[in-house]
Amino acid sequence: MWDQVQETVKYLIEKTQFKPEIGIVLGSGLGNLTADITIEHEIPYSDIPNFPVSTVQGHKGALIFGTIGNKKIVAMQGRFHYYEGYEMAKTVFPIRVMKYLGVETLIVSNASGGVNPSFKVGDIMIITDHINAFPDHPLRGHNDERFGPRFVNMNDAYTGSIIKKAQEIAKAKNFDIKQGVYYGLQGPTFETLAEYKMVRIVGADCVGMSTVPEVIVARHMDMKVFGISVISDMGNEEGIVEAHHEDVLKAVGAAEPIARELINELIKTM
Repeated sequence: MWDQVQETVKYLIEKTQFKPEIGIVLGSGLGNLTADITIEHEIPYSDIPNFPVSTVQGHKGALIFGTIGNKKIVAMQGRFHYYEGYEMAKTVFPIRVMKYLGVETLIVSNASGGVNPSFKVGDIMIITDHINAFPDHPLRGHNDERFGPRFVNMNDAYTGSIIKKAQEIAKAKNFDIKQGVYYGLQGPTFETLAEYKMVRIVGADCVGMSTVPEVIVARHMDMKVFGISVISDMGNEEGIVEAHHEDVLKAVGAAEPIARELINELIKTM
């Protein structure tokens, strides 16, 4: 893994001569945030050594280098999911690469199913914590100390000072932004009614199929993390509206302008 990461980093540095300080993982339907980036380089995943290729509708599959305000960023336009069949270490490979390109702060976004009864479809939730229910762990196996320690403290998985800044921005702009706990499951099936109920009982506010492995690996390498989740469907005891991926993209698309503005303003304060 170390050698592959260094090979990929070397390729990207030679290709771009660019050192980003902030990394962004653009989840389902949020790829249009790239319209806010002054793009200097756009490299398809298929051209990058050791990179997997995204197979999910709504995930374009390119690494974007550029600026937002005066901040240098690298953005993943499309992520990799465990349910696509990749080994866990492969799904988080780009986060490793970001770190050695110079990234110290990671911003992650996703779409999720809401279980908090005060939520509604289209809400944006700041992730304050997560529950890991994936069947595999991105740090399982031999630990390479060059990346980070064997045992990682996850008490501050999502950086409190960044969350506070985001809350201040939301209040100043009169955005109705929720906050809560994200529950990470393997997928790719949407949850059953009983599973939605379980997620709520154990203390989460929404459930999705990504993000958690990326955050674990980011914290392994001592990166700061901020995450948002767009509520794309709701599951509760009163019943569940049948969920489809097209509906997810539609719900996220409606929330996208606020999510983009929040992330843009947050980046400028970093």
